[in-house]
Amino acid sequence: MRITFLGGTETVTGSKYLLESGTTRILVDCGLFQGYKWLRERNWQSLPLDINKLDAVVLTHAHLDHSGYIPVLYKLGYRKPVYTHPATKALCGILLPDSGHIQEEDARFYARHKLGKHAHPQPLYDRATAEHCLTLFEAVEFGESFSAGDIRLHLQGAGHILGAGSLIVEAEGKRVGFSGDVGRPDDVMMKPPEPLPDLDVLLLESTYGNRRHEETDSLEQLAAIVNDTAGKGGALLIPSFAVGRAQALQHLLATLKQAGHIPDLPVYLDSPMAISVADIYCRYSAQHRLSHDQCHRMCEGATYTRSVEDSKGLAGQRFPHIIIAGSGMATGGRILHHFKRLLRDHRTTVLFTGFQAGGTRGAKMLGGVDNVKIHGEWIPVKARIEVIHGLSGHADYVDIQRWLERSPLAEDTAIKLVHGEPEALEAMRDHLRRTTSYGVDVAGYQSILDV
Repeated sequence: MRITFLGGTETVTGSKYLLESGTTRILVDCGLFQGYKWLRERNWQSLPLDINKLDAVVLTHAHLDHSGYIPVLYKLGYRKPVYTHPATKALCGILLPDSGHIQEEDARFYARHKLGKHAHPQPLYDRATAEHCLTLFEAVEFGESFSAGDIRLHLQGAGHILGAGSLIVEAEGKRVGFSGDVGRPDDVMMKPPEPLPDLDVLLLESTYGNRRHEETDSLEQLAAIVNDTAGKGGALLIPSFAVGRAQALQHLLATLKQAGHIPDLPVYLDSPMAISVADIYCRYSAQHRLSHDQCHRMCEGATYTRSVEDSKGLAGQRFPHIIIAGSGMATGGRILHHFKRLLRDHRTTVLFTGFQAGGTRGAKMLGGVDNVKIHGEWIPVKARIEVIHGLSGHADYVDIQRWLERSPLAEDTAIKLVHGEPEALEAMRDHLRRTTSYGVDVAGYQSILDV
């Protein structure tokens, strides 16, 4: 087998891995590049593969950095299967059309206001294309073996978010694992990742390769931030990923209110996508830790603002209040409109709840910038900026080491580190080389590995 690394290398976005056997070609994950402009520009470049010779795509999970390029493949003529877990299929049914819709809106906004260097800005793909590509999706349960040509495959639970899995492939007498994004053993909502089987090669994510999760209690941290903001009479703005993070926040806020640890502030979930995702979490309750009652409280504890008019109406809300809106790294979505209105107010708190990729507004704000550019306008940052790392859906480097120890991997298993920033990759490599006997190296962009 041969693996070509087409994304998710030396960055945490754009995950794409081309796996070739003697007769079959499959693409494992098909994500968008995000963050730095030079990375985003890769989304517009041609993939170095013949789409007509691609036999299948397999998704480890639904986040756009793993799934968001599928509409582009469809636009280019791809019509073969996209295999993934049923929950991932359901989530992509929300995420991909929304991604196309946002791109259309952004293109119209930039054209109307003559922003950027293009006279007629175009979306990478539109909502209609994203909806059409969903016809290619075929659902496979965890542990269910399936085939693409001469390659046998199965997904197993990886935690992280609903439907997230690690992919195990077998061909030509070899077995290769793709970790996908690995969840935490003590995640607020998700069950821990399943141990891996014996493998010849493992592609291993490294998002938290140079960081440990804080031992502090996320509930206590969140309560302190809510109470402090309420005491100042301000608004709490929480940029959040629509899948996983938004639901965890709803659950924690509902839990704190029920226990009387925070006042009964109005909570607005200003994300049509996250609203729809909450229903999917309740539908696939066997995949996470929450009970039926907890799911119900999670959904009932927030006011849903579905329409643009409802979102704009939040400008007239009395203070204090809480707004949860996409996107999680503040790269787009409705949170930007709330930023434009409220970042100038010193009573406002902005709470980030996980990793912020380099080049994103989230990373810049956590780095202490005085101004951020939103829709062509520089907005002064007077708000208090906070972060809770305990809600991250990614295992840290010690969590991953322990996951590997629970897996019956041979001592000479080759590990290729992917899906991490350069510093995280280097730290993860050093840690695993020091503490394990595996052959560990970092995958390079467009590099090739013969298994």
